[in-house]
Amino acid sequence: MRRGIAATALVASFALAATACGGSDSGSKSDGPVTITWWDTSNATNEAPTYKALVKEFEAANKDIKVKYVNVPFDQAQNKFDTAAGSKGAPDVLRSEVGWTPAFAKKGYFLPLDGTEALKDQSKFRSNLIEQAKYDGKTYGVPLVTDTLALVYNKALFKKAGITEAPKTWDELKADAAKIDSKAKVYGYWGSTQSYYAQTFLYGEGTDTVDATAKKITVNSAPAKKAYGTWLSLFKGQGLHKADTTADAYAHIQDAFVNGKVASIIQGPWEITNFYKGSAFKDKSNLGIATVPAGSTGKAGAPTGGHNLSVYAGSDSAHQKAALKFVNFMTSAKSQTEIALKNSTLPTRDDAYTAEVKADPGIAGFQTVLPAAQPRPALPEYSSLWTPLDTELTAIAGGKESLDKGLSNAELAMAKLVPDFSK
Repeated sequence: MRRGIAATALVASFALAATACGGSDSGSKSDGPVTITWWDTSNATNEAPTYKALVKEFEAANKDIKVKYVNVPFDQAQNKFDTAAGSKGAPDVLRSEVGWTPAFAKKGYFLPLDGTEALKDQSKFRSNLIEQAKYDGKTYGVPLVTDTLALVYNKALFKKAGITEAPKTWDELKADAAKIDSKAKVYGYWGSTQSYYAQTFLYGEGTDTVDATAKKITVNSAPAKKAYGTWLSLFKGQGLHKADTTADAYAHIQDAFVNGKVASIIQGPWEITNFYKGSAFKDKSNLGIATVPAGSTGKAGAPTGGHNLSVYAGSDSAHQKAALKFVNFMTSAKSQTEIALKNSTLPTRDDAYTAEVKADPGIAGFQTVLPAAQPRPALPEYSSLWTPLDTELTAIAGGKESLDKGLSNAELAMAKLVPDFSK
């Protein structure tokens, strides 16, 4: 899951409209190459160059297929694809965040991939990631990259404060932040107001925004209130940075961390390459990566994120055939290894974790926290539940609403998204 960074990928709406051709763009001649459109939602600066290079490799090996590459800002892609697919004008392939996959599958926008060339190597992928690409018993995406959140920290600043290991609980993190403030004269921790990052606190109390099995909204339950109370407490105290409720909060937190102005944050592996560009991590070994601190239940973990490649069900057979071949190429061990080496993102198949890939300290570090990652429920509306929660958590952290009022508002908004769920 990538949150907040895709705004750097500047793609004009008119360009998207022109390239969202789906099955209609087959070339001017029936015997000419088939042109498929791929909407890539990766970071335009850090990751896209690698994907563009792979597209050229694919085209060189498949003269009968052309790929029209379009980089779509992540924070716009879900709505844009929903609109385009509804009007039969979607791209042939979408880099779909794992939470979008069941939602679009339910609407009939994605092609089932079981038994197709796209899933020819299904046994090579991690089984939990294949399961996360399923809806109603069918597979609608091929895992391209996976991720989760971790506590990332500056080892040198921790050492300067006399701290020898990462905190295992939120109380330990608070104590460490105070020591870092006293000894290293920088903030010890800076938290995010985004609901995706706050999920770690919910998991630490053994709960979630909803209980999909019981069909119940739990965002305003006693365990959730306790979780968000802990989350809120980390914006005030010695060594704890106050909440940033501005539109550029993500960039502010990231910049402070990579330049040594804050010792720890919660972040995902999609930022590894940016970590290494910062002054604090010219020495890559200075980057510490640990499982997020545990809540009062002793549980620790974060959402399993990542992206699948999915094929548009509205494309014609020629475009679907080409798209399936393209998906197979992009998710192959060779391609995933190349992506990992250049982008420092995590592969989804074991045979892509080569010795060279695992030599990257960022990848190796995040690989150790993956077992604690918690899969999302196969609920099509699940990811959309974070939208109203983002609004409420920002208001709560900014002091504009009480915790009780904000969570009550979130509960009411979620009830409209999942009307068959009880409160």
